[in-house]
Amino acid sequence: MALDIPRRSFLISASALVLTACSESKPPFTGIDITGADYATGFALTDHNGQARTLADFKGKVVVVFFGFTQCPDVCPTSLAEMAQAKQLLGADGERMQGLFVSIDPERDTPEIMKAYMAAFDPSFLALYAKLDDLPALARSFKIYYKKVPGSTPENYTMDHSAGSYVYDPQGRIRLYNRYGTGAQALAEDLKKLLAGA
Repeated sequence: MALDIPRRSFLISASALVLTACSESKPPFTGIDITGADYATGFALTDHNGQARTLADFKGKVVVVFFGFTQCPDVCPTSLAEMAQAKQLLGADGERMQGLFVSIDPERDTPEIMKAYMAAFDPSFLALYAKLDDLPALARSFKIYYKKVPGSTPENYTMDHSAGSYVYDPQGRIRLYNRYGTGAQALAEDLKKLLAGA
């Protein structure tokens, strides 16, 4: 039985609305959406002030976590500078962002060194560290690669490592993996969406 024209038009319009609602249910992010991932779900580390820290400490804020080392010549300072710039781009909402730097070089990255390193980018950013023996398990839980590369002397080594960062929403849920070199503007836009409840 054929539908009358008004009823058919109504059904087509309703279908279009449903399709539009479905396509707009998830905002597009520049970072890789890893919502619901079973890795990078949390940590229990010590910050550069000697205070025990977990993700729960930062509830209500978007959290950006980057793994690196203070003697890194390029990737780490670039990533932290972009993180600090993204915070500035958020304006007043910058207070609702927490930058975290997790050391993969606890042999050289003392709390004093890490505190000074963070201050060079943003004094509100925190450096976190694990004991040397606990670092492999932590890296596995975040799917982070790192490797000590010998230098000309035992102290003069470098570290190869993953270069992206993880982003958590204000409820402490893992949401995004931000690739190295994405830029401060793109990170800020993603953080705005998460702060708005995306």
